[in-house]
Amino acid sequence: MALSYQQLMLAANVVIQGGNVPNIVGEAGIGKSALVADLARQNGAELFTTVVSLSEKGDLAIPVPPLTSDSFVNTKDYGKLADVQFGYSHQLIEIIQFAQQHPNQPIYWFLDEFNRGSQGVQSELMNLVLQRSINSLRLPTEVRIIIAENPDATMSGFTNSDYHVVGGDDAIKDRTVRLVLKTDIHDWLKWAQERATIHPAVIDYLTQHPDMLSTQLSGDDLFPTPRAWERLSNNYQELLKLPLEQRKAIQLDVFAGDIGNQAAVAFQTFLDRAEQSNLVEQLFSGDFQDALTTFAKLDQVDRVAIIKAGIAKQADLSADFALRLGQLLKLINPDGQYTCCLALIDNPTQLQRIYELAEAAQPTFVDLYRQIEQIGFDTL
Repeated sequence: MALSYQQLMLAANVVIQGGNVPNIVGEAGIGKSALVADLARQNGAELFTTVVSLSEKGDLAIPVPPLTSDSFVNTKDYGKLADVQFGYSHQLIEIIQFAQQHPNQPIYWFLDEFNRGSQGVQSELMNLVLQRSINSLRLPTEVRIIIAENPDATMSGFTNSDYHVVGGDDAIKDRTVRLVLKTDIHDWLKWAQERATIHPAVIDYLTQHPDMLSTQLSGDDLFPTPRAWERLSNNYQELLKLPLEQRKAIQLDVFAGDIGNQAAVAFQTFLDRAEQSNLVEQLFSGDFQDALTTFAKLDQVDRVAIIKAGIAKQADLSADFALRLGQLLKLINPDGQYTCCLALIDNPTQLQRIYELAEAAQPTFVDLYRQIEQIGFDTL
């Protein structure tokens, strides 16, 4: 069983309000960290995060030897004893200080990648999760702990998981509430639209191809996860600031570095089609001169594809269309011109109309008809 993003937000709230510890389980990049951040914002909580996989044993508390004579205890029968104290991590100190300064504000302490920490680190965190204390320090009542884990092959529903996790103590399983997060395209699209920072092309693509929001797309070692798509969106907006030639040279590789080769090629194809459609619209119906600048930067193959798409799309011939088509044909090589004329032959009605309007001595159609003849079509 698994929950969508919004469902898990609700469930985690219930668990926290019940005085328990949510354990959010999900694939890498699925949005566990983002969910906890949203949860903190929703509840007005101050969020502190510890990445357990990057922690070492002793990071939270290390013994501090006696510093003054008061730290020694003389006994009659057992000699002189040193009262060893503990020094706590800066983050723990920040949490305590924040709790003192804001006694009524909730504090969320997020222990991320819990089961990717070493056994020693996990053991050190056990008292925090289970007893809310470490050595002599007790957590303020305002602090609520949330942990997150990657799937473990021993977990129900994740028998094929291949994460390098460190098996935790059964006490963690028994004293926390496991909530499994799944990808949900509707939740992600709603989140993306609310954020207003995800590029519209990414939203459009995933709306049309919801199966591409995946944590396990076969055939790649990188996956188009929710986090990867957000990263791609940010990179794409920077790519769009580059000159066209530079952007085209690196764009596919940047995409592949975010979401894997298979998904990158599919998304690039989607963008190419969208760009082609927009340019066709501009060249044959919009601001011709502005679109011509973009058209001139394309290679010959792309120019031919654009003209053929314009010919196929044009239902009603007009003098303006004939004028634009004639100018565009002059910007491609002879082989390309011939290919475009073949596209006209594929639409006999359109070709016949050009002939009839040329016979009626309409200037732009006369010029276009002569141009077509010069390209190599002597008989229409």
